[in-house]
Amino acid sequence: MGQGLKNRGYTREDVDERRKAVEDFSSARLGSVAGYTVDPEGAKSNIENMIGCTQIPLGYVGPVKVNGEYAEGEFLVPMATTEGALIASVNRGCSLINSGGGANVRVIGDNMTRAPVFRVDGVAHALDVIDWIGENIESLKDAAESTTRRGKLLGIEAFPNGRNLFLRFSYHTADAMGMNMCTIATEAASRVIEENTGAVMISVSGNMCTDKKPAAMNMISGRGKTVIADCIIPNAEIEDRTKASVDAIVETNYRKNLVGSAMAGSLGQNAHVANMLAAMFIATGQDPAQVVEGSMTSTLCENADGDLYISVRIPALEVGSVGGGTKLPTQGEALDIMDCRGEGKALKLAEIMAVAVLAGELSTLGAQSAGHLGKAHAELGR
Repeated sequence: MGQGLKNRGYTREDVDERRKAVEDFSSARLGSVAGYTVDPEGAKSNIENMIGCTQIPLGYVGPVKVNGEYAEGEFLVPMATTEGALIASVNRGCSLINSGGGANVRVIGDNMTRAPVFRVDGVAHALDVIDWIGENIESLKDAAESTTRRGKLLGIEAFPNGRNLFLRFSYHTADAMGMNMCTIATEAASRVIEENTGAVMISVSGNMCTDKKPAAMNMISGRGKTVIADCIIPNAEIEDRTKASVDAIVETNYRKNLVGSAMAGSLGQNAHVANMLAAMFIATGQDPAQVVEGSMTSTLCENADGDLYISVRIPALEVGSVGGGTKLPTQGEALDIMDCRGEGKALKLAEIMAVAVLAGELSTLGAQSAGHLGKAHAELGR
């Protein structure tokens, strides 16, 4: 297979040529891959060596009532998945949430991080560098923000360790998820640090960001949007729709999500938050790899005077309404379902996603408490 075919161009003819080369090399026939609506030219910032498109079934849940600061009203939520029973389950959760008057949701944190690692001479040098940063934060802010129209440097945390100095830069990235924005801005600021302190940047990512990996730092301090959603579901609705009791759901959450997760050393205390996030991320053009950070969600349940109180805290919901995969046509249309495409919509998107996560947790805990999880998958997921 000729290497010269790589990245030759972004016309449909280029895509056809590469796909034919793959077919010749592998003996596979890619007729389904060849059927797509994406303009290759429009996708050139999203993929290299394009040979077509992979399709994933798209469905929706809702309407679900959202009582948020940025999202207020009833919303349909698009989800792309190949897992049978997932959408049916989340849809039941949406109905339960509606029976309680909707879910309250707030974004309590909003910052994207990038944490380069520098080589220093030792602890004394590290502290000198930290002092210099504190005295010259405005110069670093100017350098970082000169690279972006949207990004604003919020602060820099320092973590010295031996001859290593980690600096965790935090940014406000407006309606973009902002990972690329933060990387470019951090590189610019880091060059200023190098020139003035003698510290040497080894990598613009020193893994204290922490991107696309589970990390206690993100669980505690947050990354992207930190969102909390909660609601109270009347006991009668719980018993009628889940065939479980409030106390049974509270106990299941305690023994499964809290004790079980602690026993396993899990950085997430939830039933299956990654399921809902992955389906919504794929549908709306977010980075699916960042589902791992959103999966560190904690789900809590209490008996509230006989009714069920349930909440989710998503510490690192890294989503945007502009840039990245949101520019692709089907992903943009999915965002349009929620009126979440374009400027000024990222926080609204985060609130709606958090409520859908809450719905999925509520329904699955109900099914597990009633012993119906296997039955649902047997009926819908095979």
